[in-house]
Amino acid sequence: MTQVDTSAARLATTVRGTGPAVVLAHGAGGTVQANFGPLLAPLSRTLKVIGADLPGSGATPRSTGPLDLDDLADRLVATAVHEGAETFTVVGYSLGCATAVRAAVRHPDRVTGLVLTSGFAVLDEATRAKVQRWRTLAGGDRTSLARYVTTVMLGSAYLARMSHDQREGFIELVALTTPAGLLEQVDLVLSTDITADLASVAVPTLVIGTTQDQLIAPELTKALADGIPGARWATLDSGHAPALESAGAWTRLIEEFTH
Repeated sequence: MTQVDTSAARLATTVRGTGPAVVLAHGAGGTVQANFGPLLAPLSRTLKVIGADLPGSGATPRSTGPLDLDDLADRLVATAVHEGAETFTVVGYSLGCATAVRAAVRHPDRVTGLVLTSGFAVLDEATRAKVQRWRTLAGGDRTSLARYVTTVMLGSAYLARMSHDQREGFIELVALTTPAGLLEQVDLVLSTDITADLASVAVPTLVIGTTQDQLIAPELTKALADGIPGARWATLDSGHAPALESAGAWTRLIEEFTH
């Protein structure tokens, strides 16, 4: 088994439970708690759950330069090994799917499975325009940013069920919890292209599309399943925030895959 440097630039972690290990890789602008919070307790009943926060999210210090996908993948693996996981499934969400795939390719003796949700190999032009708008707003008023994030993160049906006060409360929460490292994380979304990695993934993989996603179209996520040999495909009736909209169904898919 390859040695990894577990002392260098580890990511801050949330660790729950015992059993086979799963490592959570969250998305840009998020944290482990924000992107996976409702899944932590149920998953940790039978699994050791290791959530790793990106630089500039949670307690992980902000990067002093651009984020690099190889570096993030290596740090994710080193963090898991430091937490006592010799081998593990990586559960990636959104940008975390690219981190997970790169980790599987670079560390095939450590990563034994992948669950990829609401992810992409490379952005199409329509999605790139949305992410560029996100980045532009990230440099200004936090409330304006949060209003935009709310419109692309939540599915239309979920939004329609929210009262005005609920929506305003959600926008306020997003504004208050925007991570310090957002710009670097969004820049990595814009530069990511793991298309060439997909054929090299040699572990069991489940790809999950979110059918009401207004940020990452299900077709972009399906391209991951189409490119990874033997990958299984499933869907959630959710926007780009399955932890809010379909937590129970998402948890069950992960549990079925890992047991």
